[in-house]
Amino acid sequence: MDSPAAGPPEDITGSAARAARDLRVVFSRLRRRIREVAEDDELTPSQVSALTLVAKHGAATASALATAEGVRPQSMATTLAALERQGLIRRSPDPDDGRRQLVTLTDSGRQRVEGDRQAREEWLARAVQDRFTEEERHTLLAGLALLERLTTP
Repeated sequence: MDSPAAGPPEDITGSAARAARDLRVVFSRLRRRIREVAEDDELTPSQVSALTLVAKHGAATASALATAEGVRPQSMATTLAALERQGLIRRSPDPDDGRRQLVTLTDSGRQRVEGDRQAREEWLARAVQDRFTEEERHTLLAGLALLERLTTP
């Protein structure tokens, strides 16, 4: 059996393996840069991630959030406690099970998430405008249409 370090399986061409590697690297860098745009020192990366998750999925239990983030429930509890202290989330009884609490965004939390999202989108649009020619932007759009195929099963 081949080890993971042995390289790509034989049925993957060199260009496909290189494209996959380069995509992963570029997307990781871009994701990191986009995160930096709206972040400040108020929230940790874990707090930003949890806040974004609540915004995306709506009311959820701490356990469900921990599972979605791939962290221990105790870690999520600590993260949520910090967000609650800052007034970004609230906990309320689950109407289906009074023993559980649902986590939702407060108005401040919603404004924070929307502000971050807007700042990131504005930065990215400005960067695309400033760093690419019109022809390159069309090429980028064509490439994104191809990449969209990777997101469907």
